Amino acid sequence: MKVQGAWIEDAATQVVCDALTSQGFQTLFVGGCVRNALLGVDVSDIDIATDATPEDVVECARLAGLKSIPTGIDHGTITVVSAGIPHELTTFRSDTETDGRHAKVRFSKSILEDAARRDFTMNAIYADPAGFVVDPLNSMSDLNARHVRFIGDAEARIREDYLRSLRFFRFTAWYGDPGLGIDPDGLAAVAANLDGLEGLSRERVGSELKKLMTAANPAMAVAAMRSSGVLHAVLPSADDRALGPLIHLEQRLNIAPDPIRRLSALTTSDAAKKLRLSKLESKRWAVLRDEVETTKPAAHLGYLHGSNTAKDVLLLRSAFLEMPINEEAIQESNKGETALFPIKAKDLPHLSGRALGEALTTLEQRWIASGFTLSRDELLA
Repeated sequence: MKVQGAWIEDAATQVVCDALTSQGFQTLFVGGCVRNALLGVDVSDIDIATDATPEDVVECARLAGLKSIPTGIDHGTITVVSAGIPHELTTFRSDTETDGRHAKVRFSKSILEDAARRDFTMNAIYADPAGFVVDPLNSMSDLNARHVRFIGDAEARIREDYLRSLRFFRFTAWYGDPGLGIDPDGLAAVAANLDGLEGLSRERVGSELKKLMTAANPAMAVAAMRSSGVLHAVLPSADDRALGPLIHLEQRLNIAPDPIRRLSALTTSDAAKKLRLSKLESKRWAVLRDEVETTKPAAHLGYLHGSNTAKDVLLLRSAFLEMPINEEAIQESNKGETALFPIKAKDLPHLSGRALGEALTTLEQRWIASGFTLSRDELLA
């Protein structure tokens, strides 16, 4: 079997492979690029495993005239840039000591050792520079079945890095076959290791949940998170009852997944803090959660926040109430976004300071209540 795609045939990528193979080192694509290519999914990042040490990789890059960056040299990773494309090259390795967050590694010459330390079987499939698949753990059957399964002892894999509990749900949502449900052994292992989640950084948890929420339909995975205790371990106030209805509405209206919109359907109080959202994400999450509880018309929402945010609020309101969305209201939000308040401060020359501000606010509220129909003259009459 061969991996195919423009990314593997790209001259810039083949130059990186040649830089190592010409010096006698193994060079194998691994992880997401191989998995996605075999599943027919877009490839974004290019990861390469090699028996070359980090120092060897740097020297091979130098001899080939390529730039190398020691992005994770302590763990064996060097980024080699070719024609502006970054390639992450990591030495074969095995874990010698783990604490649930970080691992001490030993560099290896064995692809089998390298494969055995990875998280899921579908991520332990390799391909040589020509694209021929190398499958040291016989993982292709799981990939073909879209069965997300831990390598070996699931609990051991989780205890090496507790973030794998969250990755388990994210990969199930992204790559799993919904008809299979969720792997029972993996789910049991996750449920048995909830305490380890407490030691994860909020940034890592937030990043993982946002990736989960960009899957086409993460509702089943999130429900499994709830049933296993993981959801409340990372988001104590979470309630996923509105997530399924929200996703149904998104799909019916052909609206793309959005992680902040979906997180707004899950939690009411602690997302920004618990997930260490950015300032922009926190502000948007707060607006959505606040406006969901108001009765502002769609046009008013569009005027205040723009049509995209207004549509998000309308989707969330419908999801929480489990009611159909009023598609005419979505059009009204567009009307609100383009509305321009016709009164300026200069139109009230007899007022200043606080009195001017209060008068403008009152007139604006009248104008909004009219559906943006009152003219300047009508407002000033």
